[in-house]
Amino acid sequence: MRFTFVTLFRSLMEGYFEDSILKRAIAKGLLEVDYLNPRDFTEDRHRKVDDTMAGGGAGMVMMAQPLCDALSSLKAESPEVHVVFVSPVGKPFRQSDAKRLARQKRHVAFVSGRYEGIDERVIELFADELFSIGDYVLTGGELPSLVMADAISRIVPGVLGNADSLEAESFESLLLEAPSFTRPKSFHNLSIPSELLKGNHSKINALKKMLALSKTKYFRPERYLKFTQRDSDEKSIY
Repeated sequence: MRFTFVTLFRSLMEGYFEDSILKRAIAKGLLEVDYLNPRDFTEDRHRKVDDTMAGGGAGMVMMAQPLCDALSSLKAESPEVHVVFVSPVGKPFRQSDAKRLARQKRHVAFVSGRYEGIDERVIELFADELFSIGDYVLTGGELPSLVMADAISRIVPGVLGNADSLEAESFESLLLEAPSFTRPKSFHNLSIPSELLKGNHSKINALKKMLALSKTKYFRPERYLKFTQRDSDEKSIY
C-alpha cells in the first residue's frame, strides 16, 4: 500500500511513521509513504498558494492552480491513485471504509486543506472520495489524513504482528471490544474477572461476549440496539 500526502506541512506528518508498527511496515516494504507539496507547483514567484475568497469572506482559500498541477503530476506518475479529500462535508470515515480501501486500492492520496478550505473546482476535478472524521473543525487536514492512513494500514496483510487481533477489535462488528486486562491480578482493590484466569476458553469467550455486550450497551447504545435487532432477525430465519 502506498500513501501520498498532499500537504503544505510535510514536517507535521513525517514523525508519525518513524516509530512502532508503521515504521516496521515501511521497513518490510508493506507500506510506502511519500509527500507532495502544492507550493512546489505554484506559478507565483513568491510561491503563494492561497488567495482571498471570491465574493468576500473571512480568511484565505487554497488556490486551484498549485493543487491541480500537483495532482495532475501525481496522476501522470500513478494513474491508479485513489484521491481522497479531507472535508467537513465528506461522509464519516468508518472501519468499513478502511477495510475497503485496504483491500481494493494500492495507492491512496490524501489531500489536506488549509486556511478556509480548497477552491471547490479542485475537488470537482480530482476527488474520488471525500471523508470527514467528525463534526468539528481543525486547522488543517493533516491529522484526519493520518487517522485514515493508520486505520487502513492496520488491515494491510502483514502490518500487524498478530492478524487475529483484528477480528476481536471494536467496530469489526456492531459490538465494541471487550475490556482488556493484564497482570497483576489485583490492582487498587480491583481484580481481573476470575473466569479469564482459569484457562477454559469456551467460558472465556462467553464472558468476553457478555462484557462486549455490556460495554456497547453502556457506551454506544445505538450500536447495541442495531446488534440486538440483527441478532433477532437472524434467529427468526431458523
